[in-house]
Amino acid sequence: MECTCCISPARRRLLGALGAVAGGAALGVSGTQASAAAANQRSIDVHAHYYPEAYCDLIGKEGSKYGGSFVSDGHSFTFKTPAGGLGPLPMKFIDVDQRLRDMNASGVDVQALSLSVPMAYWGDRPFNARLARTWNVAASDVYRAHPTRFVVLATLPMLDARDALDELDRAADLPGVRGVYMGTNIDNHDLDDPRFDPIFARIAQMGLPVFLHPQQTVGGSRLADYYLSNLLGNPFDTAIAASHLILGGVMDRYPTLEITLPHAGGALPILLGRIDAGWNVRPETRKLAQQPSSYARRFSYDTVSHSGPILEFLIKNVGVDRLVLGSDYCFDMGYEQPVRFLDHVPIDDAGRNMIVGGNAARLLRI
Repeated sequence: MECTCCISPARRRLLGALGAVAGGAALGVSGTQASAAAANQRSIDVHAHYYPEAYCDLIGKEGSKYGGSFVSDGHSFTFKTPAGGLGPLPMKFIDVDQRLRDMNASGVDVQALSLSVPMAYWGDRPFNARLARTWNVAASDVYRAHPTRFVVLATLPMLDARDALDELDRAADLPGVRGVYMGTNIDNHDLDDPRFDPIFARIAQMGLPVFLHPQQTVGGSRLADYYLSNLLGNPFDTAIAASHLILGGVMDRYPTLEITLPHAGGALPILLGRIDAGWNVRPETRKLAQQPSSYARRFSYDTVSHSGPILEFLIKNVGVDRLVLGSDYCFDMGYEQPVRFLDHVPIDDAGRNMIVGGNAARLLRI
């Protein structure tokens, strides 16, 4: 058990809030209270990327010695790093005022801000740590300026566990931080690598949810054409990451760990039967006491599927309480209208409210 005298003030407040929530659940909630909660439900987008100006400047000014660059013409910008590149991207990734206008136009009340490629997993250890710290402070400043519209998913310098733990402890006390954002692999190391165990242990101890995002995806040159690196690489990398978390025992070692998978779980949900079949016949997979599909509800899944039937499949096979709203703001493969996309899914008002914001509010303590 965690000693309360050793917990930071922010963690004590969080544990107190969790106790209050648990107490309320034990007492029960009346139908009137439930109706009022639904009426006040805010839409919460858990998959929304942000590039702070300070983070971009750091890459542009000091990243060159590690093979990184950042250029902008005032209308768009481009990253290039050893961990991947992007661009040209629209300036609204950086411009918070434009972001707020887009949120208003799409019916999104709250965004959980997160980093994306190139993440903070490149350069040497000190630069790696500075990238993460710079992003976390800048994102927290956005929350301070707009506390009803944003929360923060902190990024960690995962190349070294000690640095990651230091930043986790520091970032957890920043205003607005409600979870951790992490790549589906870290410099091509999968998430069940023992080097990451201390990080997952501390995250679980803190009660922070983890949100994954693909980077350095599988496929190589075979996915170079037709944007397949994204169209196929992203969903397959998510499935690989989740499979390592399951089969590598991470989910067993940390039974309270909450992990959200992007892009509706990628290829994982449709392949769970095949993975179960492997568990039945292959000794490499038999470290688990129960079949892999039984872990499906240990994950949450965002709605960025581009398919109503896929979301319907998830609702039927995993549960409506495990789906959370996502937009992938503001990439071209995301949703301009993430709330309206749910019109493609046959679901009652109660289920819709859970997906639009109720489930995310629980995860993010909003």
